[in-house]
Amino acid sequence: MSTSKGTAWILASRPKTLWAAFGPVLMGTAMAAADSKFHFLSASVALLGALLIQVGTNFANDYFDYQHGADSEDRLGPIRATQAGLIPPETMKRAFILVFLLAFLLGLYLVWRGGWPILALGLASILFGVLYTGGPYPLGYNGLGDIFVLIFFGPVAVGGTYYVQALEINSAVLIAGLAPGLISTALLTVNNLRDINTDRKSGKRTLVVRFGIGFARAEYLASLLIACLLPLWLIYLTGAHYFSLLTLLALIPAIPSIRRVFTLSGSPELNRVLADTGKLLLIYSLLFSIGWLIPTS
Repeated sequence: MSTSKGTAWILASRPKTLWAAFGPVLMGTAMAAADSKFHFLSASVALLGALLIQVGTNFANDYFDYQHGADSEDRLGPIRATQAGLIPPETMKRAFILVFLLAFLLGLYLVWRGGWPILALGLASILFGVLYTGGPYPLGYNGLGDIFVLIFFGPVAVGGTYYVQALEINSAVLIAGLAPGLISTALLTVNNLRDINTDRKSGKRTLVVRFGIGFARAEYLASLLIACLLPLWLIYLTGAHYFSLLTLLALIPAIPSIRRVFTLSGSPELNRVLADTGKLLLIYSLLFSIGWLIPTS
């Protein structure tokens, strides 16, 4: 079946992963609004910048995974545009450079507003987006991808979004940021559990390849449980925001995915779990944001 160029680029952007960029920005903005620090233009630019960095990272992964031979004809995940011959490697390389450049140019406004901390965070996000699968020591190939995802899709994203609006930061924001980081880590865990066999063959030593299927299942479950229970810590710290515990409701739609993770590995059926976990990140972010904004006094 032929695939149009437009469809190929959509596939390469991996739209089901973009909730990992949207969710933290939503949470950071809700926390800024709760502190009467909401700034529409900064929030909007932060969102667009986060989406561009996510797409750029996906394009870079598509390119570098092809270069490393990690994407083969027997892969179980969605079609990779470069490996499938839908987009030439050099075109994909130019694309991720262009997208990162757009993210940088857009971020100049945030740098103007927030100063050098935002410049440092923005450059680090772009750099590690490339180093995830590129460079002499690719993070994703050496079991460090989970740490990168936890930090940059968690406290960095939520904290950065809050900071460009409030022009200050606090511990509650950074702690709250751990939640989307953890759910994004769960997203990565599903991806690596699905690809455990092909990753092992190609020499991609993810944590799932290193420590096995049992570790992956425990990591997935723990990531979701800790994320949903994290508001208890925030309530203890702030003495308020009790309705942020609405996040516990996110465990209900998570049950089918948890069951599949505990019964499947190296299976294309995990693609459904991948999509559902992405949706779960959106659900969590919405529940947290609504709960955080509900006054409790």
